[in-house]
Amino acid sequence: MAFAVGLALWLETWIRPRWLALPVAVLLPLPLLLYHVRRLLRPARSLFRALAGSVASYRDGDYSFGVSWDGRGELAELVDAHRALGDTLRDQRQRLVQRELLLDTMVQNTPVAMLLVDPSGHVVLGNLAARKLLGDGHRLEGVAFDELLARAPEALRDAFARGGDGMFTVGSEDDEDIYHLSRRLFRLNGRRHELVLLRQLTAELRRQEVQTWKKVIRVISHELNNSLAPIASLAHSGAELLKRGQYERLPAALATIEERARHLEGFLRDYARFAKLPAPRLEAIEWQAFLERLRSQVEFGIEGHVEGSVRADAAQLGQAMLNLLKNAHESGSEPGGVRVSLRRLPEGWRIDVLDRGSGMNETVLSNALLPFYSTKRHGTGLGLALAREIAEAHGGRLALLNREGGGLCVSMVLPD
Repeated sequence: MAFAVGLALWLETWIRPRWLALPVAVLLPLPLLLYHVRRLLRPARSLFRALAGSVASYRDGDYSFGVSWDGRGELAELVDAHRALGDTLRDQRQRLVQRELLLDTMVQNTPVAMLLVDPSGHVVLGNLAARKLLGDGHRLEGVAFDELLARAPEALRDAFARGGDGMFTVGSEDDEDIYHLSRRLFRLNGRRHELVLLRQLTAELRRQEVQTWKKVIRVISHELNNSLAPIASLAHSGAELLKRGQYERLPAALATIEERARHLEGFLRDYARFAKLPAPRLEAIEWQAFLERLRSQVEFGIEGHVEGSVRADAAQLGQAMLNLLKNAHESGSEPGGVRVSLRRLPEGWRIDVLDRGSGMNETVLSNALLPFYSTKRHGTGLGLALAREIAEAHGGRLALLNREGGGLCVSMVLPD
């Protein structure tokens, strides 16, 4: 700097005119000043480049990048805050990776076959159970889902063709497996995907089947004993009355025998009907005429628009509706509170049987559709089960839910 000042004084002596001396004296030290300023700012500029690089690394998912600063002041506070942010992001990333590993382990090792299908119809995820069921153990990612279906058993293809959820059986009667198909649509990264779940129910249903048969035997034994015991007793009493010549008491005894025999006949007929439900014979049924025929057998009101028709088995649908309406009247509802609501759906019909009875608690709701389950003292537990069987045989479904304000709604959905 002293050299620059001396040079400026010398130039002032020799440069003419005098008015040029001052600008020259000011401009000559500028390069040296700029050099020193840049030298002083060089560590800060390196720090800013490091911070920008670390932000870019965080954006790319790399949290191993670190920044250090030996100075003090506001820049030191900035570096400390940036380092704390990096530590937090690193910990969150590690926890996320651990969760993803746990989720992947669960998905891969669950016994439920899981397939994720993208909008183009290709598999983007298939777990081990899905590989075993549909791919002979090979990876399924990238394979067209239609191609997998083409190689799948016919029962599985039919289940997909029906759409929605459902059950199907693969194999022969001696060696069969029962599966439940569930399909769900959702958006992933803004694109529509489908999640397909195939759950094997064979072992579970076998256990339930054994329990059901035990219950069937208990129920049938109970009903047979309740009917045969009084029949035997009254037959013996009738024989004694004949010996004594007390003929006036015979009609009452015979009427009771007939009543118990009729009850037993109806009981066994209901069981046989449930066990041997034939395939529905579909025909066009006009709703208005159908509901009017039902009203001639049981009392109920009608809600909604009843114009139109549905393809169904008239006898089976009528039996299902009679069972539901009978239950509605036996629920404790006033006769005027039993109603039928009919609504058109985009791909079918929804029939609601409504009552204002006592409804059902959670336990009864979860078991009401099971065969032979009944809360009634003399109930067979077949009315709702038979209605569900008929609905599912038509490709529909049956559901129960409690109504606001009391009562029950039994919904039957039938496709066109």
